[in-house]
Amino acid sequence: MIDLGHLKGKKVAVMGLARSGLTAARALRQAGADLLAWDDGAGGQKAAAEAGIALTNLHEADFTGVHALVLSPGIPHTWPTPNPVAARAKAAGVPIIGDVELLRQARAEATYVGITGTNGKSTTTALTAHIIAGTGKPTQVGGNLGIPALSFDPLGADGVYVLEMSSYQLELTPSLGFDAAVLLNITPDHLDRHGGMDGYIAAKKRIFQKGLNKGTQVAVIGIDDPHCAKMALELDAEFPGKVIRISAEGPVPDGIGVEDGVLVDDRGGHHHPVTDLRVLPTLPGKHNWQNAAAAYALCRSAGINHADILDGLRTFPGLAHRQSLVGTIDGVRFVNDSKATNADAAAKALACYRPIYWILGGKAKDTGLDGLDEYMPAVAYAFLIGDATEAFAKWLDARGVPYTRCGTMDVAVKEAFAHARQERRDHPVVLLSPACASFDQYPNFEVRGDDFTARVRALCDGENV
Repeated sequence: MIDLGHLKGKKVAVMGLARSGLTAARALRQAGADLLAWDDGAGGQKAAAEAGIALTNLHEADFTGVHALVLSPGIPHTWPTPNPVAARAKAAGVPIIGDVELLRQARAEATYVGITGTNGKSTTTALTAHIIAGTGKPTQVGGNLGIPALSFDPLGADGVYVLEMSSYQLELTPSLGFDAAVLLNITPDHLDRHGGMDGYIAAKKRIFQKGLNKGTQVAVIGIDDPHCAKMALELDAEFPGKVIRISAEGPVPDGIGVEDGVLVDDRGGHHHPVTDLRVLPTLPGKHNWQNAAAAYALCRSAGINHADILDGLRTFPGLAHRQSLVGTIDGVRFVNDSKATNADAAAKALACYRPIYWILGGKAKDTGLDGLDEYMPAVAYAFLIGDATEAFAKWLDARGVPYTRCGTMDVAVKEAFAHARQERRDHPVVLLSPACASFDQYPNFEVRGDDFTARVRALCDGENV
């Protein structure tokens, strides 16, 4: 756990006691801070009681003399309506920060590498950390990836923190200036929390902000979408350090791109083929080629040599719930892409396989299935689950895609397997890529993916699913 001794004796409030908030409360208590902790939900209050953390109702507490409010990233402080506790803190002039801000303040001497983007940030974060750790450098990885920042081991000047940063976290980390950071892509997401697309783009751009940085920063930016391509031009004029463009769509002059599946480093005018990404089983598809280009750029900026990067790319085990192969039964592959919580993420998987027996649905995003028309020829059959069933059925009807309303995962897996096995096409794939949030039937995408995996393994065991 990170030592927050610099806050000893200071009054610090924590609002939201889920994974990161509860860890922050524990770290503050251990450091001797005057802790005011609260959660509106019964689950958070129970977790606090089990951890021996006293609760203070922040809806009524006096904010006079409070050093900072540590806010859970999931709690709104601006759009669409500020949480009442956040509004009280703001009215009292109390800074509103997140747990990553506390990490940066406590371990300023370490190297910080940051990753954000609408899609691909978890894979890029894990891949980058895998490569760096493989060189023997002390490395910690987490943030939005799921490991609370304050649960990290303390690192010194020779250590590297690799952080996945959501747009929510970036707004709560004013001191964080990354030694190297990447913005992979921007597509519409979380627009209600940022007051629209402009606010979302501004939040993502904060990955390149100047904070407690040491020396030159490196900004890596994908240019395969118009929002990031425009931002790259802005960074050329505004950013004090080095700007490196990356693309999965072709070579990039003085940048890093992918040409016919081959990673190409063109920096300095040297057209250097690095490696053939098509042979890497855990990084399939153009979206993962962009992730690989980003990780390569970040690691090269950290001084890691080509050989170590190539070794890391080849040994990367992949991430659960991101196009992970669960198993193969009677020639039918089952792929878990539960992390695809919007249409743009689902498109990345739909582009990789054919024919697809597609399991989709859940709690739909505002954009629905927009942008997926071009992938429908690869879909042999669709299997609908969750709240989005009727809306998605209408969308599929309009495009002539056959489907079955399954309702739940158990039915969908069974039906998808039956269709794939019966039709006897070459290389069939049952793909869970929901294009939806999970909250109608599951607490998160991980539990949804685990359920899919369990249903598939039950098929392998010959059980009745």
